[in-house]
Amino acid sequence: MAEPLLKLDGVATSYGQSQVLWDIDLDVPAGSAVALIGRNGVGKTTLLKTIIGAQRLTAGRMTFQGRDVSALGPHQRARAGIGFVPQGRHIFPHLTVRENLETGLSALAGRAGGAGAIKAGIPDHIFDLFPKLAQISNRKGGVLSGGEQQQLAIGRALAGQSSLLLLDEPTEGIQPSVVQQIEDALRRVRAELGVTVLIVEQYLDFAWSFADSYRVMQRGRIIRAGSTREETAAEVAHLVNI
Repeated sequence: MAEPLLKLDGVATSYGQSQVLWDIDLDVPAGSAVALIGRNGVGKTTLLKTIIGAQRLTAGRMTFQGRDVSALGPHQRARAGIGFVPQGRHIFPHLTVRENLETGLSALAGRAGGAGAIKAGIPDHIFDLFPKLAQISNRKGGVLSGGEQQQLAIGRALAGQSSLLLLDEPTEGIQPSVVQQIEDALRRVRAELGVTVLIVEQYLDFAWSFADSYRVMQRGRIIRAGSTREETAAEVAHLVNI
């Protein structure tokens, strides 16, 4: 059996003296889409921050592409190919769409061929995936709608040629028509770019439509894993009281 793209073994983390994650075991196969679900405050965002290196492991081990990255900092993990789209997008409001996308190229620094890719600029496929961004490329990020900002945040992460994309509540505050556009784009990201996706999502219809499998979190632990094709969203929603 092939080694997972991302593997967490017994991972724990704390905020000061307060432990938040306990004994997290998580395998994310290459090419898959995994939904991480659970009530607010159970540690989902903390787990994503732990994966990107913004939160330090206090126990356990994390490997990415077969390499132990437990001690690497956030910029090193980004350069290794882990992209992150945070909840609330966190785009740069005073930069234009194009300038925001260009900041994503920094993740290419230090990689083989990275200098050439940075010099080449924003990859064409970003604007192919999100045509709206090409239309508003000179507009400041702060005046964009929530849906436009979400597309920009995803595009910025993809500009760094991520092989693993982490998304925290990507449908939050976005109208249904734009949610469908984002889902369509993410499907193409998987199919055409071969990017693996780990998504935190409260909107279970979206999670079940997009993801292959799910993990349920409660009180800082993963308590259940399963296939979105073998179990319904209603069954799991009842389990976690969403």
